[in-house]
Amino acid sequence: MKTLLQINASLYSDQGQSSLLACRFAGKWKSSHPGGRIIVRDLAASPVPHLDAERFQAFSTAPGERTAEQAGYAAESDELIKELETADHVVFGLPMYNFGIPSTLKAWIDHIARAGKTFRYTEKGPLGLLADRPVTVFAARGGHYRGTEHDTQTAYITHVLNFIGIHSIEFVYAEGLAMGDEPRLQSIQGARRAIERIAA
Repeated sequence: MKTLLQINASLYSDQGQSSLLACRFAGKWKSSHPGGRIIVRDLAASPVPHLDAERFQAFSTAPGERTAEQAGYAAESDELIKELETADHVVFGLPMYNFGIPSTLKAWIDHIARAGKTFRYTEKGPLGLLADRPVTVFAARGGHYRGTEHDTQTAYITHVLNFIGIHSIEFVYAEGLAMGDEPRLQSIQGARRAIERIAA
């Protein structure tokens, strides 16, 4: 059974523009994979705890030596990693807040980027342990940032995914959403055309 992992990072949950695009893509994907499964990880409705010293220590402690509390922290991370490992395709609904990614998405990343689980260090440098798979990122922004020094998201998300072994990444940008009705509509329509192309 094919599996799509959908990660919504908007603080508006499934009503944010990035989430709406991700949901639209998921609907098209489901039509092409009628027997497929969609896992939705809504980081507004069910936020992942931000990383702290206790959680970090739990991740780096050997399983047989963890306290009950540490085992619980590790289990939460393991569940997120399993969702990512089992996904044949991953789609992100990614808004831009203050020129960066939402802190809830950073918390998710801190739980899935784990040494010995999704990457390991070698004599030649870090090695991603996950198999490559397609990733589609719907990046929604109020202004125009693509290709400028202010677009910190594209390079960061690409680097994180490459670091754990995922390289087949496509960004779809919906920009200028706060710059008037016409630019907003044109941008959304462009993103929807991209959904049709990718889904086909």
